[in-house]
Amino acid sequence: MTISQPDPSLQPEPTSQPDASLQPEPTSQPDPSVQPEPAGRSRPPARAPRIVPLMGPLVQRLIGTGLPLGPNVLLTVRGRSTGLERTVPLALLESGERWFVSSPYGEVDWVRNLRAAGRAVVTRHRRRTEVEAVELTPEAGGAVLHAATAPYRRSALGRRLIRLFYGLSPEADLEAYVAQARRHPIFELRVH
Repeated sequence: MTISQPDPSLQPEPTSQPDASLQPEPTSQPDPSVQPEPAGRSRPPARAPRIVPLMGPLVQRLIGTGLPLGPNVLLTVRGRSTGLERTVPLALLESGERWFVSSPYGEVDWVRNLRAAGRAVVTRHRRRTEVEAVELTPEAGGAVLHAATAPYRRSALGRRLIRLFYGLSPEADLEAYVAQARRHPIFELRVH
């Protein structure tokens, strides 16, 4: 991971009213002074495949220059131990006007940092937006994952990526998505 310093010259994107079609329930309210572990959600630490740390800096640099790389954005969150800002490239899942991120590799460092901090900065098309992060229950997260991946299930590449990251077939039902949400933490990113 690299350390990112905020760029004050970039303005946040304008906000709009959230889409009320999905009603996720947070597992807990973020408290910056506490490092919460949601009840029943403890998982062993996970590691991303070796290619991810190698490609991450390149992808981060390309996204940082404003190059559109599909749904990918930069997520900057304060480290839970060091307090330093950490930036990772992630796919932003959208459902209506709402933003979500999911960890395709499970309980990795950015997940633990985001859970502890409860807030982050999303950089998209060179624009920085401050967000509050609320971790979803597996039931709510499964519904969000199912809805947000619907457009990607229409293409062969999208279906391959969903199978690769989440082990889900195009015919998977909502229960299969809920099962995956138990292994892949999902956060709603609420724009300030």
